Amino acid sequence: MFGYISPDAPYLFKKDEVLYKAMYCGLCKGIGAGCGQRARTALTYDMAFVSALIHNIRGEDAVIKKERCAVHWFKRRPVAKPDDTTVAIGCINTALAYFKLCDDKADGEKRGILRHIYKKGVKRLKRLHPEVYTVLADYTQKQRDLEKDGCAIIDMAAEPTAEMMVKLSRYLLKEYSGANTDKLFYAVGKWVYLLDALDDYDKDVKKGRYNVLYNVYKTPCRAQAIAGGEKELVFIFDCLFAQMREGLAGIKFYFNHDLTDNIILRGIPLKTRKIFYGGCECGEKCGAVPATNLKKD
Repeated sequence: MFGYISPDAPYLFKKDEVLYKAMYCGLCKGIGAGCGQRARTALTYDMAFVSALIHNIRGEDAVIKKERCAVHWFKRRPVAKPDDTTVAIGCINTALAYFKLCDDKADGEKRGILRHIYKKGVKRLKRLHPEVYTVLADYTQKQRDLEKDGCAIIDMAAEPTAEMMVKLSRYLLKEYSGANTDKLFYAVGKWVYLLDALDDYDKDVKKGRYNVLYNVYKTPCRAQAIAGGEKELVFIFDCLFAQMREGLAGIKFYFNHDLTDNIILRGIPLKTRKIFYGGCECGEKCGAVPATNLKKD
């Protein structure tokens, strides 16, 4: 999950904005504690969302204090005190960044060399949470195998990422996991994979990299793929939104869950619409019109 999960800011309460940033800063410190200082460069708001969600489901209240850090040394900021759950999520964040850069290296991307920054952090993960490393390594390999085979079935291509998210959520939630948390994390995992494929469509086509949506629609640019497969894509994403809502409704939360509700119910559909409406990066006037009937709510 890299850069796609975000709130619908105009509908975000001030208290939740403060909480989100505090969880983000707390996760940063948690990454440092679990995987070393260099691993903190992989920090994302996506995993801050996961941290807020997991803590709430587990009934672990965040202890927030104002602190300084190396980046924001001049002013104290609200920071959620790292706990064992935060450190575990930080380790997962580091490993996800590492495996993503390994994929970039395999695809011939120059940034793939940066994977060495996180190598020590991944070694710490293997020592602290060997089960997590096994899950990440196994499902990353399954994803690579499908892509190597040129999989042209949308659901099948997204399955390893979706299943990986379920396994990770079960590890983090322990006895708090269940059918509803499985449903929520499965849908989020599948959504992230498909939105990434949609967002990177033009880049992947240009560089000759695997993209399941290109393998399905065989069009030279994203806008044409959306225009040609609009009904199917809208149906897939709407089904994922419905699964998220259904899973969310069945989960017991111990604290106020306005933040995670905003992200899941508003932020995720909003981000999807933005990419649908984002047009084409192919550099040509293809004349394709982006999908316009993706549900607004």
